[in-house]
Amino acid sequence: MRQILMPGLLVFIAVQVGVARRVAADERLPTLNEVVSKGLAYLRDTGQTEDGKISPRMGSGITSLAVTAALRNGVSLDDPLVARGLEAIEGYVQPDGGIYGSGRLRNYETCVAICCLAEAKKTVGDGRYDETLAAAEAFVRGLQVGSAGERDASDPQFGGVGYSGKERPDLSNTSYLVEALVSLGTPDSDPAIQRALVFVGRCQNLKGKWNDTEFGPLVNDGGFYYVIPTEKVDPSTSDRYTADGGLRSYGSMTYAGFKSLVYAGLTKDDPRAKAALDWIRANYTVEDNPGQGLAGLYYYYNTFGSALGASELETIQTEDEGVRNWREDLVAELARTQRDDGSWVNSNGQWMENDPNLCTAFALLSLSYCNEQPDR
Repeated sequence: MRQILMPGLLVFIAVQVGVARRVAADERLPTLNEVVSKGLAYLRDTGQTEDGKISPRMGSGITSLAVTAALRNGVSLDDPLVARGLEAIEGYVQPDGGIYGSGRLRNYETCVAICCLAEAKKTVGDGRYDETLAAAEAFVRGLQVGSAGERDASDPQFGGVGYSGKERPDLSNTSYLVEALVSLGTPDSDPAIQRALVFVGRCQNLKGKWNDTEFGPLVNDGGFYYVIPTEKVDPSTSDRYTADGGLRSYGSMTYAGFKSLVYAGLTKDDPRAKAALDWIRANYTVEDNPGQGLAGLYYYYNTFGSALGASELETIQTEDEGVRNWREDLVAELARTQRDDGSWVNSNGQWMENDPNLCTAFALLSLSYCNEQPDR
């Protein structure tokens, strides 16, 4: 496990015992294992089709997210949810090496498929996915702006990637690229990760050399935003902007950015990491997506869990509520909001979160960072 930002403050197993006791102490809430088991049963029995796909109208992405969640929560390879799902994902492999069902989501779908197959590879112990993963890795590397030397670091879009490739890169897709590469064992010094770090820096509200766009000094709160605008916009026409034309930080993007900083090898003393943690401390919550309300809530849970898991921070010293054990808070909130059938769904349908399969996959992924999985 990467010990980059801070060594564990508690022995990991002790944290898990603490989570179990806190949840069990409230008779209204099930335990972590019960929550996860119900969620997995929903995906297996209700969410998955006979051919192993989950919400295939949205391409391959939700299938990959769900199977990854199952694997990271200890489900075996011969379980139908995993076995059928992996077979379905292999069916999405394209001649160009990508793994996708929708050409407009090529990067996102391929990156989450890489994470899924890389997770499966840890368990199978053989080379059955090596060729597919190598081709998929080459494919997503080629989608990154600047990967072929066509643009240099002075270009604001350098290092980023968008849903379909080099068109309008965004922080979410760039963070997916970084996570996919890391899942393959790529070192933080890799040129693709370091290029991504340049783009990530330009998506942080932080005055200084890392964000040389006009937006860096305007908000300067250490949080992150989704995309670097390429055209002038009247700030009064969009709630993405502050009155002076700055870009508002929000939760899911800040955790995605923070995770990318960790994976790029930044230490706890780096000003970018410090500023991001200051934003997290000031805006800590598991009840909504800070700056977005309920929009993208389950995507937020996924970035929240994966970022804090990667950082090895066991607790967060918040500004308003003192020291919080983020694992305990996340488990309790998702136990409280899980539906009777084991699924989760967002009342705000933005970004496809009216689909319970997507929300359940995201919820289970976030909960996998609350399990005893010390090598991730």
